[in-house]
Amino acid sequence: MSTIDKLTKPSHLIDMSDIIREGNPTLRAVAQDVTLPLSDQDITLGEKMMQFLRNSQNPVTAEKMGLRGGVGLAAPQLDISKRIIAVLVPNSEDTEGNPPKEAYSLAEIMYNPKVVAHSVQDAALAEGEGCLSVDRDVPGYVIRHSRVTVEYVDKNGDKKRIKLRGYNSIVVQHEIDHTNGIMFYDHINKDNPFALKDGLLIIE
Repeated sequence: MSTIDKLTKPSHLIDMSDIIREGNPTLRAVAQDVTLPLSDQDITLGEKMMQFLRNSQNPVTAEKMGLRGGVGLAAPQLDISKRIIAVLVPNSEDTEGNPPKEAYSLAEIMYNPKVVAHSVQDAALAEGEGCLSVDRDVPGYVIRHSRVTVEYVDKNGDKKRIKLRGYNSIVVQHEIDHTNGIMFYDHINKDNPFALKDGLLIIE
């Protein structure tokens, strides 16, 4: 049975054992475009990836299933070299501790996503980035574009174009990188991991 056949079985829930780790050549390969119109199997895979993110963000389910929390997942991390990503970014409380009006600032399955425009300004997360495929801490600023415009096809087969900034922008760039064989630490300055270049936006 192929990997995608296994992962898209109705009874299968994606867990950490399905996620490949650094060193696996699939993580360094350039993934294939998904053929359109979308197959039922590719739609199901996207939905299973999103379900993994929901499970990983639910404290009870995550503990029961042994999941690390995640806000994004790309098909190559499942050893499937296709341009499919899922992103699920929770909204935080406001400054007064009130719950957000919308649970998520970004919740989308993207097929064949690509960055078609980006800001001149770069940005990095203050605490650095992590990855479900990397079981170690890699300190340093991961330099990315602070704003991007992304085109993709959604699970209904509709073409979409969205503008992202800040944390959402960084999450989507991280996942798109996976479809291009790029790891987050490729963007860290090897000689000075916390080098501050002019105009770099640090996102807390």
